[in-house]
Amino acid sequence: MSEVARNDLPVVVIGGGPVGLAAAAHLLERGLEPLVLEAGESAGAAVASWGHVRLFSPWRYDVDAAARRLLEPTGWTAPDADALPTGRELVEGYLAPLAATPQIASRLRTGTRVLAVARDGADKTRSLGRERRGYRVRTVDAAGRVADVLARAVVDASGTYDTSNPLGVSGLPAAGESEAAPFVTGPLPDVLGAQRDRFAGRHTLVVGMGHSAANTLLSLVELSETSPGTTITWAIRGGSARRLFGGGTDDELPARGLLGTRLREAVDAGRLRLLTRVSVEQLVPGAESVQVLGTAKDEPLALDVHAIVNATGFRPDLSMLREVRLDLDPVVEAPSALAPLIDPNQHSCGTVPPHGEQVLSHPDDGFYLVGMKSYGRAPTFLLATGYEQVRSVAAALAGDRAAADAVELNLPATGVCSSDLALEADGESAAGSCCGTAPAEPQLVTLGVGVPAGVGFASGIVHGRSGDGED
Repeated sequence: MSEVARNDLPVVVIGGGPVGLAAAAHLLERGLEPLVLEAGESAGAAVASWGHVRLFSPWRYDVDAAARRLLEPTGWTAPDADALPTGRELVEGYLAPLAATPQIASRLRTGTRVLAVARDGADKTRSLGRERRGYRVRTVDAAGRVADVLARAVVDASGTYDTSNPLGVSGLPAAGESEAAPFVTGPLPDVLGAQRDRFAGRHTLVVGMGHSAANTLLSLVELSETSPGTTITWAIRGGSARRLFGGGTDDELPARGLLGTRLREAVDAGRLRLLTRVSVEQLVPGAESVQVLGTAKDEPLALDVHAIVNATGFRPDLSMLREVRLDLDPVVEAPSALAPLIDPNQHSCGTVPPHGEQVLSHPDDGFYLVGMKSYGRAPTFLLATGYEQVRSVAAALAGDRAAADAVELNLPATGVCSSDLALEADGESAAGSCCGTAPAEPQLVTLGVGVPAGVGFASGIVHGRSGDGED
């Protein structure tokens, strides 16, 4: 394929969430042709799945600049910049209208899952002429039909929300984890809404020490006030929950600081049971409950629970990228140049500097991981970070090197500095989340009516979804 022929192809954007749609908007402004492939039935499907959770960050951080420029001519009214949206409000007030603009709607394919990405006509081992080749993106639709799409470049904004870390230790599933799947929920079940009956009057185990876990725990505490017999056990792998209790009034995202404060008060009041240094080794499903076997503080642990909430964080699905030449860090599975900036062993999200296309590039030119997926296993991704990533990538693909390299981003501090990591001697990583609280008591931004962004999360999104790492 000649360079001219390659440049006649669209840029495929994988994922129709906040960062994927922002990528399309920036590509359009640069005169490039995007094609957005979204696995869900509509744009923002992952965000909609945690629609009951309120973000920590206000609307001013949640709307991309190029997307805003597409929306404004349609009569769209920008939400109150200082209000904190729920995931549902993010979809209804921003993502759905953006996806419905003529510019995006004609370039969006929903119900289309990407199976694999490769250089067109070359497997991973072939080098001769590789730089001239475009990409072949293999897809499957809701009816099971497989089709290939050719692309000049690929921007993977598919997130990590669908690939939770396992409940077992050492990054491996516990024995019997797959068989116990009917008893395991995702990180943000709608405890006070659609899934209330699953938790009311029953025993729930929440595993994880990120803000997704905190959201669910506080929802369960609220549920227990009106549903007798509702029992809550919280299991963490570290020796202390101090990191999650965290920033309090020092957090520049007040709703996030309040979340940790309220959870600490609930633990101190005995409204839930906290187990530390937990190792989940085996799950034994029964007819109505599942037995959880392992250790807590090196003592035998045996719990019989009706539901397990897996809030242990996320990891990227790299299987579909096996034929792409990637340069990934061996620790966090993020682009190697980005990894030192986001490694949770060294940083919180407030210490991550702005970064753009150069940091996100791989040996195969024209391929980029952006959004939550660019962070690999690292938590605390911010939506605003993803928007700056795709602005820079679009500029580079359009040949504007100066704009691609001119990255700038102002973010609120996390209230959790990297020195806090010393509190976790067993290697538990610092994790934040964009998923905040829902609106039972709006003045306190409490739970009631959550994220990643593959807000990204968002875990998967602080300005979207984040992972809630525990490993």
